[in-house]
Amino acid sequence: MWRNGESTGSAATVAERSPRVLVVIQNLPLRIDRRVRSECRALIDAGYGVSVICPKEHAGEPDRHELDGVVVHSYPAPSGSRGLWSYLWEFLVCWVRTARLSRRVAAAEGFDVLQACNPPDTYWLLGALWRLRGRPYVFDQHDLCPEVYEARFGRRGVPFRVLLGLEALTYRVADRVVCPNPAYQAVALERGRVPLGRTAVVMSTPDAARMRRGAPCRELRRGRRHLVTYVGIMGPQDGVDRLLAAIDHFVHERGRTDTTFALLGFGDSLADLRADCTRRGLDPWVTFTGRVDHDELGRWLSSADLGVTPDPPNEFNHRSTMNKTLEYMAHELATVATRLRETARCAADAAVYVPGGEPIAMAAAISDLLDDPAARERMGRIGRARIEGELAWSHQARAYVGVFDALLGDAPRRRAVRR
Repeated sequence: MWRNGESTGSAATVAERSPRVLVVIQNLPLRIDRRVRSECRALIDAGYGVSVICPKEHAGEPDRHELDGVVVHSYPAPSGSRGLWSYLWEFLVCWVRTARLSRRVAAAEGFDVLQACNPPDTYWLLGALWRLRGRPYVFDQHDLCPEVYEARFGRRGVPFRVLLGLEALTYRVADRVVCPNPAYQAVALERGRVPLGRTAVVMSTPDAARMRRGAPCRELRRGRRHLVTYVGIMGPQDGVDRLLAAIDHFVHERGRTDTTFALLGFGDSLADLRADCTRRGLDPWVTFTGRVDHDELGRWLSSADLGVTPDPPNEFNHRSTMNKTLEYMAHELATVATRLRETARCAADAAVYVPGGEPIAMAAAISDLLDDPAARERMGRIGRARIEGELAWSHQARAYVGVFDALLGDAPRRRAVRR
């Protein structure tokens, strides 16, 4: 029989199976988390089995289903979190449901390594509990949670110090830390005091074979000459309010009514941004799509003339790799971006940079680039070449799989296990 996810039978039999990884996500369903889907595919291609625990994408989603060869165990997450206490309640509910499902996965499929992705930095305790049962813990760091808080609320204080403490515990418990860029790795090494050999850089670059420019859909332009896109989360720290101010100047001060702006994504600020858009009289030129999947994202980016990365300058954004910028590059789109250290490192000459992300200067950069198709084409080629070359996902996948090979041994993929 099974108890707490462990075999207690006295007459255990030996069966062959691939080593298996359990991946935990809290902030996104697997289907729309591009980074984690790519990681799971890399593991499966390397001979690993993969299970994922994540929130449901919609109410009708089955509790257990398969996606890309991954066994997905999903749960209904609390919705509408805005204040501090509602966030704490959400974290607690999700943690408890994830812990229960991890026991179910251990009994149903088994797993050899637990990987947890932040935000939030609360799964170190689950990692510690499974380490006691011989499962190594891998921390896949997606965000710097203390810096996110500071960027979002403009202050530090007690919550900032609490987040630093949770981050420190996460670093301490993790057998390996997977960092999305060298800037995050520096935080793990310096602030987290993680030995270099326990870290690996795995960037969230798109898979060039899967994400590429396709046939444009002219109807998405809504009868206008140009289409400009924004892709990503819409929170107070993401600069979408600055983008709306830039569009306001573009339309009402520069008198340009030849461009449709599509804002793809969701987040805590979406309702406020819609209201601000209406207040500014921009509804005829701005489309909010809400959450989009991979196919819908491809339709918009394949139809656009350029993408915008308006994130304001702060320490969090300077250190973070913006997925949207990489996705623009994969679709051969020129980019107008706030001058941020990590954005400039990734995009190089595939972007025009606006110091400080100032809205009037951003509107001017968008206008100038729309009027220069040769520059857009040149920048698009540069961006695509970087996605296929220096930043290629194939390089990142090898580094990622290497983390698990080092933990479990890279010689045969199939191991004898007791069931």
